[in-house]
Amino acid sequence: MSLTRHPSLAHWGAFTAVVESGRLINCEPFDADASPSPMLGSIAEMVHSPLRVKRPSVRRGWLIENSGEKGDGKHNHNRNREGDEYVEVSWDHALDLVAGELTRVRRDHGPGGIFGGSYGWSSAGRVHHARSLIRRFLFQGGGCVDQVGNYSWGAAQFLLPHVIGTTSPVSGDVTDWASVLGHTRLIIAFGGMPLKNAQVTSGGAGLHNLPGWLAKAQQAGIALVVVSPTRADIPEGVDALWVPIRPNTDTALMLGMAHTLLSEGRHDAAFVQSHCAGFPEWADYLQGRHDGQVKDAQWAASITGIAPDTIVSLARRLVAQRSLLTAAWALQRAEHGEQPYWAVIALAALVGQIGLPGGGFAFGHASLNNIGQPRRPLPGPEVPVPANPAKLAIPVARITDMLLAPGAPYAFNGAEYHYPDIKLIYWAGGNPFHHHQDQNRLRQAWQKPETIIVHESWWTPLARRADIVLPATTSLERCDVGGSTRDPYVFAMHRALEPQGEARNDFDIFAALARRAGFEDTFTAGRDEMAWCRHVYEGMRAGCADKGVKLPEFDAFWAHGHAELPPPESDYVLFDAFRRDPIAHPLKTPSGRIELHSKVIAGFRYDDCPGHPAWLPPREWLGAKLANKWPLHLLSNQPKHRLHSQMDPTVLSREGKINGREPIAIHPDDAAKRGIADGDLVRVHNDRGACLAGARLDAGLLPGVVIMATGAWSDPDGSLDRHGNPNALTADIGTSRLAQGPSAQSALVDVEPYTQPAPTMRAWDLPDVHPADPTHI
Repeated sequence: MSLTRHPSLAHWGAFTAVVESGRLINCEPFDADASPSPMLGSIAEMVHSPLRVKRPSVRRGWLIENSGEKGDGKHNHNRNREGDEYVEVSWDHALDLVAGELTRVRRDHGPGGIFGGSYGWSSAGRVHHARSLIRRFLFQGGGCVDQVGNYSWGAAQFLLPHVIGTTSPVSGDVTDWASVLGHTRLIIAFGGMPLKNAQVTSGGAGLHNLPGWLAKAQQAGIALVVVSPTRADIPEGVDALWVPIRPNTDTALMLGMAHTLLSEGRHDAAFVQSHCAGFPEWADYLQGRHDGQVKDAQWAASITGIAPDTIVSLARRLVAQRSLLTAAWALQRAEHGEQPYWAVIALAALVGQIGLPGGGFAFGHASLNNIGQPRRPLPGPEVPVPANPAKLAIPVARITDMLLAPGAPYAFNGAEYHYPDIKLIYWAGGNPFHHHQDQNRLRQAWQKPETIIVHESWWTPLARRADIVLPATTSLERCDVGGSTRDPYVFAMHRALEPQGEARNDFDIFAALARRAGFEDTFTAGRDEMAWCRHVYEGMRAGCADKGVKLPEFDAFWAHGHAELPPPESDYVLFDAFRRDPIAHPLKTPSGRIELHSKVIAGFRYDDCPGHPAWLPPREWLGAKLANKWPLHLLSNQPKHRLHSQMDPTVLSREGKINGREPIAIHPDDAAKRGIADGDLVRVHNDRGACLAGARLDAGLLPGVVIMATGAWSDPDGSLDRHGNPNALTADIGTSRLAQGPSAQSALVDVEPYTQPAPTMRAWDLPDVHPADPTHI
């Protein structure tokens, strides 16, 4: 049979799917992509993986419990969501079960009994974007408990509107690389710029340009300073100054630099006066007028481990030339994670270059692909999501608290709320048994709901803990339109394969359920899959036309496989209009200016997030008393060979492991103290749990720090994760009462050789699935 080629898109890049005899055999990178991700090579392996969910399956214990055959009748709480077997059922029967449970819970408990779970990385296509579809379905069906915020930059999402009036800079709206190359002389990257993170972007991309931009920056003589506990955060092939720092102490460094500028009179007093609010209050704090502690370089050195002379030198270098401060997303994924982001803005304000070409502050360079990519501010493709009639939501990282303590009060962004009592979880897209902290606590909480429904393509740790599993297609088995607002392309995603097994796409699943509930026409808007592809593209096309950009009509776009947006007419500079005239172009803050002290936040009276940037020691850091018991600071970063936990079973991901376990980077001195050699199997542990890992000695690591990548599929044996999921060890606490973001980067542990026989790793084992029982068809 001849080969067929089909344009498509993944979060890690655009490609052409090459198919032979019904099997995907290759993914050819997009022609315009100069640095395509090697993860494209893992797609075929996952599409045809034996881990695919082949048919609708129901947990046997749930079937028994809901048939009244055991115990006291329905929902007797005799649940076994780890290790139970599954029974395959027909699609009609599975959909009837799901529809019945939704009807029952809405009738008995209202929309507050249903939690709509999803995380947005399931598909680069926007028509089949699982988070949009599940919210559209549940909201139109009467509402549910939703999630607000995200795990990527959850603290920033609720801090920045108070400080600069928008979250746009953290999602990519930063001074672009063209402006940086033309004007910047110094970049200080707090958290570094590791190229591995820049392989991916939500919605996919046609270009991976960060390596090229960095090469041009080097050629232009732009100096790069990387402030990070690991030398690995310096981009490969880039000459940079490495400033090692204790984890979670970047705020103290920034405060010490700010005090240097203030005490030496090097700050831009005119800019602070005209464009900032609350400077006197913050200056008092820096000078110790209320707490007696001057936040000078000597003070900052005692916290960060960086020499005072280095801190002073960095501050002076900032104001001596055009400088850009950028902070990685990881910095705010820690207890008090709001503070480094507020501090980097405040420090940039003292430098006085905000709104100037190549100057000011930015976020997320190398946290995601195409941050700073020159692109016109044009819309992308999207499916509309209506308002949630229930008006109920929790901060995204507080799911375990919600399940374990229904009715308990919690503070969030200036208001008080109570956790709902969840009876049913409906999850489509994402894997909380990868991205959520303190996995052992989550496992306990996961037993609480009466019913858990999951759409999933593979038997992931989430699917194996569900009551009803509906097999979902991958992007290669459906048509879609994809693209990111950080990339100059929009892509047609042609169906390249027939659905594997009995998989159905999320849209069709929700449409069938909406039909049973009587609102199919509302959900589908009278459109099938291809009509929706046309609709979202034409909506984007109309939005572009409103801004003077003409895109081809849908049929031409679909036949060609992509459309390219024209480049911007000029360099983009963050807050340039505000700098030119802060009165005519105010920020959307109460003062209209950058808030160095926020009266609103101060009015919340949160001791874990005061009204200005401040050093607040986390409960777990190398300077805490707890470090006497747990002397190593664990950082959990993004993996190089997969996207989060996606594609973990593939050869590429497995080749990065050590004897089948996730590696842990440890300094040779720390390893020697513990009798650990390179490649040894080790046990990483604290009071919350433990995991196995393979030791990888790394002299380019600050002593006292260990690093593991996230995304190893959860494989618990009691409180021990046999595979190496670092979230068995991380703390499930909010960043503060302001943002309630995740605090994964504030975790102390110890490491020891694992001297027992290595246990069998079962993360990629299939559950016990039985063919359809005639009584349950």
